[in-house]
Amino acid sequence: MLMATSAMFLTKSVAVKMLPFDNKNEFQVIIDMPEGTTLERTDMVAKEVMQYIRESEFVEHYQSYAGTASPITFNGLVRHYDLRIGNNMADIQVNLIDKGDRSEQSHYISTVFRPEIQAIGSKFNANIKIVEVPPGPPVLSTLVAEVYGPDHSEQINIARQLKDAFTATDDVVDTDWMIEADQTEYKFMIDKEKSMIYGISPQQIVNTMQMSLSNQPIGKLYRDHSNSDVGIVLKFEDKEIGSIQDLLQFKVLSNQGQTIPIADLVKVKKDTIEKSIMRKNQRRVVYVTADMAGSLESPVYALLSLSDRLKDIEMPAGYELQEEWNQQPGNTDEYTVKWDGEWQITFEVFRDLGAAFAVVVIIIYMLLVGWFQSFRSPIVMLIAIPLSLVGIILGHWVFDAYFTATSMIGLIALAGIMVRNSVLLVDFINLRIDEGISLRQAVIEAGAVRTTPILLTAGTVVIGAVVMLFDPIFQGLAISLLGGTIFSTFLTLLAVPLIYYYLERSKYKSKN
Repeated sequence: MLMATSAMFLTKSVAVKMLPFDNKNEFQVIIDMPEGTTLERTDMVAKEVMQYIRESEFVEHYQSYAGTASPITFNGLVRHYDLRIGNNMADIQVNLIDKGDRSEQSHYISTVFRPEIQAIGSKFNANIKIVEVPPGPPVLSTLVAEVYGPDHSEQINIARQLKDAFTATDDVVDTDWMIEADQTEYKFMIDKEKSMIYGISPQQIVNTMQMSLSNQPIGKLYRDHSNSDVGIVLKFEDKEIGSIQDLLQFKVLSNQGQTIPIADLVKVKKDTIEKSIMRKNQRRVVYVTADMAGSLESPVYALLSLSDRLKDIEMPAGYELQEEWNQQPGNTDEYTVKWDGEWQITFEVFRDLGAAFAVVVIIIYMLLVGWFQSFRSPIVMLIAIPLSLVGIILGHWVFDAYFTATSMIGLIALAGIMVRNSVLLVDFINLRIDEGISLRQAVIEAGAVRTTPILLTAGTVVIGAVVMLFDPIFQGLAISLLGGTIFSTFLTLLAVPLIYYYLERSKYKSKN
């Protein structure tokens, strides 16, 4: 039974997740337009998204922030949304009606909103993400792929292919990466020889262009009742500096008093702005991010599917793509994909809880050895722990719930309770044997006499767990206590006496 139920993790009948989705009263809409987009166009897209949001019966109010970040929230802290600033960025903070006044959870509402909002974004070439306020963990995104390697341009190429793989994977949504779109850059190369012939220094040309583009003060206005002078700023209308040709028509005054167009003094070179370089622990990295929504919203299984797609990524000649699951690569001599995000936290939490659980079992075993003066009998009593795992997994399957970190905590908490039931049985058997009763009769009486106190103990645990059953976060803990207690209690009453009998019957053969 233990092997069969454990196979449910592999068949995805019971999915593993760090924490389930909480039922919040808010979510964010993150809008990323291509770099170089004007603030007015970004604001227009945000208003069209708000036009759709306002029609929902679940939305109480909303507020848009174009070109700047919204007030800092949990997402602002852990996902650095508070640092978002630029003409191509916008945030919409959406407040839902109170969860007590609606039947649907916030996660379902955001899932319904996502397709329509992203359809609006696709019309304007915008990347729009629906971001919920997570109960944890504090990660950059649910799914994160970090691409390391010796050449930045090849890292970007690999990340682009990974981004396409994310988009093609079931239940993966809001795919994005931290690479700017290509932006055209115009470099004005001053012809120093020609400028000196006209008697114009290169600095004059630089100052003229800076003044026309950056709204620098060209003088000061003195006012009698002011503590400081007021700067006089020369500002052109947008239509006067809307193109490169407009800028080239500006004129510079030479030493001879002639006005020379800048077009005669410079050469314009068209180029592409270099991409920003991000680093993690001093190693150059390219991030690809995504979220989960759909029938299976556990990032573990999405990463397993993406891992199988790595072999299809085209690599530079002589290189093979490496893969890391739980640590950053030691060097960047090879191209490596490191899976991060919620998976990393899930791995660390379950690893640490598993280690704590192993320590708990060892301590319980040592205490039982000291009390019963036997190394074999305590092993029989610990049988109740894997028996409880059978009920825990089946409980999550029945309630169609994720096996989360709180579920693991429930398993650890249940270990002591279930071992106590085994101790009651074995201790009673030993007491009856000391009174001269045969092992077989003692085992039968233990099951009969100790059933009532064991059921009372299980009942108190079950009643206490029911209170948490409908809480989104602690549902896993409640299911572990419920399923593990009920299933383990009945199996313990049957299995522990039988196993103890078969292990000890040779020792008490003369009394059987």
